[in-house]
Amino acid sequence: MKIGITCYPNIGGSGVVATELGKKLAQRGHEVHFITSSMPFRLNQMNDNIYVHEVEVNNYAVFQYPPYDLTLSTKISEVISEYELDIIHMHYAVPHAICGHLAISMANRDTKMVTTLHGTDITVLGYDSSLKPAIKFGIEKSDAVTAVSQSLIEDTDTIIKPNQDIELIYNFVDEEKFSTPKIDLNKVKKSLCISDEIVISHVSNFRSVKRVEDIIHTFYKVQFKKKSVLLLIGDGPMLFKAKTLVKALGIEKKVRFIGKQEEITHYYHISDFFLLMSEKESFGLVLLEAMYGGAICIATNAGGMKEVIHHNENGILVDVGDTNQASDYIIDLISDPEKMKKIKENMKQILINKFSTDPIVRKYESLYLGLLNKGSK
Repeated sequence: MKIGITCYPNIGGSGVVATELGKKLAQRGHEVHFITSSMPFRLNQMNDNIYVHEVEVNNYAVFQYPPYDLTLSTKISEVISEYELDIIHMHYAVPHAICGHLAISMANRDTKMVTTLHGTDITVLGYDSSLKPAIKFGIEKSDAVTAVSQSLIEDTDTIIKPNQDIELIYNFVDEEKFSTPKIDLNKVKKSLCISDEIVISHVSNFRSVKRVEDIIHTFYKVQFKKKSVLLLIGDGPMLFKAKTLVKALGIEKKVRFIGKQEEITHYYHISDFFLLMSEKESFGLVLLEAMYGGAICIATNAGGMKEVIHHNENGILVDVGDTNQASDYIIDLISDPEKMKKIKENMKQILINKFSTDPIVRKYESLYLGLLNKGSK
């Protein structure tokens, strides 16, 4: 098949999944065309069967803002026509599904469109009355729609109420990449001045929804009872507030601000625990990454995270904002090596049974083929 993929190329779960999916499809012999504003950040080396078409936006005096959506639609249309694409896969309903629908109309071809919902387009933008009709339109004009969690499907039905079936296809990560660190872990620890401390980590884009202050307060309570350090990896609007809170609590020497990193596998592998205490999270891709690295995850029971973490089996779930609960679980687990061992065994099992790459990629392949075999909508 000839498949076009449009996603946000910057750091974020949707871009990661879209890029990894494209790479896996290319490895399976399909011709994959990424149509994006820049090179996807996980596409760090070119692969056979992969092509990248960058969207260049020009400024014109007639437009108050650069017309990215129109330019993207035109570029997708050009790629559809030139390469005779069978499928275009749009990650996010707005603007990508809208652009995809327009592009197919412009190209005047029977190319099928799949849209994957990742969360923000529903749980944030879906509450904007000026955008809800566009989101609904994009979903309903798609030949097939998938979502990354059952929770997101339910949110979509409640908030958008589209007249369209939505199929559940979970996220996945590159097992080989996150299972095997490429650098000496002892050197990593030494560079961070870590010796025998318990290592707790968090990776995010430091938006308010991630509730990084809860991560810090949880660690603050743990470090009183257990010798530990906190790794905060990433960058974003709440970073300054996080640094201010760390200083106010007097734990600067125990917290390492790592900043934005393209390669983070080794941080998972030196971590004993990984915290994701978001207010909303349609899936929580970093939970899979952390589990492959062997870190026990403590997450909130919000959104799709409870589909990734089964409480007291392959990780821990706590209520949003309950830092006492989170810190107590960490302290108790540190004192119970047998339970930690059992959780880690269960982590491996659920990764194999529920989030393995090949079965998930085959689901997308089957979806594409089903649309092509069905004929015109």
